[in-house]
Order: sequence, then structure tokens, then C-alpha cells
Amino acid sequence: MNTRLTTPDKDAIALLPPFERVGLDRITLVDTGPKAREAHRQLLESPAWGFDTESKPTFKVGEQSDGPHVLQLSTAERAWVFQLHDPDCSAVAAALLAHPGIDKAGFGLGDDRKRIIHKLGIEPLGILELNTLFHQRGYRKDMGVKGAVAVLFHQRFIKSKKAATSNWANPRLSETQLVYAANDAYAAFRVWEALKV
Repeated sequence: MNTRLTTPDKDAIALLPPFERVGLDRITLVDTGPKAREAHRQLLESPAWGFDTESKPTFKVGEQSDGPHVLQLSTAERAWVFQLHDPDCSAVAAALLAHPGIDKAGFGLGDDRKRIIHKLGIEPLGILELNTLFHQRGYRKDMGVKGAVAVLFHQRFIKSKKAATSNWANPRLSETQLVYAANDAYAAFRVWEALKV
């Protein structure tokens, strides 16, 4: 395809109505073995998941992250936020990511993939970089979730910078963190759904 499509800029996106995010009533915090096994059962009913990870930020030069600390997966109905410090949650998260035949769709997944291999010791299967699909449709720049939501839904995806740089290794995640993490995966799922039609 020779046409080169452009992504709306920040100012144009700022004028759009907000994207309807998934609320706390549809977000499951997965922080125990039984919750992880139930999440596993429910997730395997879906042909694809929106996918992302969060790691505690590093601020010192040369400091290595031991993330990811959180894995988030989403379907159209619900999002699950796995805390990976729990061994049972970590084992189920690894099994889900290594499960073949299910698309795990997200943005900028190269770094996530490397960290997952290092932390969980598995090669994630079915990783679908949504930017690749946009490149195939003629968009030249990497899209990111904000650009994708603007292009596909003519809506503004709101991301909190404060939540993005918060401590994802914290044993107790705040409601703000849960909503932030869940919606990154949920928006990725909605983008995947829109692109596959």
C-alpha cells in the first residue's frame, strides 16, 4: 500500500470525547492462587486478550528493573490485573502467556516480551504487536494506544502519568493503578477487535 496515513496530533486528540474505560466493577485483582486459577479458566474462553505489563520504574543510572511486576489481560467484558510477586499468580500468568492459539494484542511489546522471558522463564506465544497491523494499513509512525483509539473510535484515551510512573512492585495496588493497568489491556483488546473485522 503506497498511501501514507497520518495519526492525529495531541491537540486534535484533546478535542475528542473520552474513550469509555472499564471500571473497577469489571476489573479483577489477581493476587492469590485461587483467583489466578479462576482468571485462567475465564480467560481461556476468549479467542484473544488485550495485553500489557507494568514494571516499577527505575530512576538511577544503570539501575536494572526486575519487572514486570504486574501483568494485565483483558477481554471485551473484563480485565484481570495479575500481581507477579505471588508465586501462584506468576505461574498461572506464565501458563497463560505460553498458551498457543490465543492472540495477545498490545502496543510496544518488544520490551514486555524480553522482560517476560527473563522473569517468567517462558517464551510468550501469540504476541500480536498492534503497531504492525497499523503499518500494514499505511500508517508510517508507531501508533500507541492513544493514537489507535483516536483513529478507530474518534475518542480520547486518557492515561495518568502519575499512575504510569507509580510503584508497580507495591504489594497493595491503588484503585488508580488498577484502573490504569486494566484499561491499557482493555483498550488494546478493543483495538484488536476493531482491526480484525
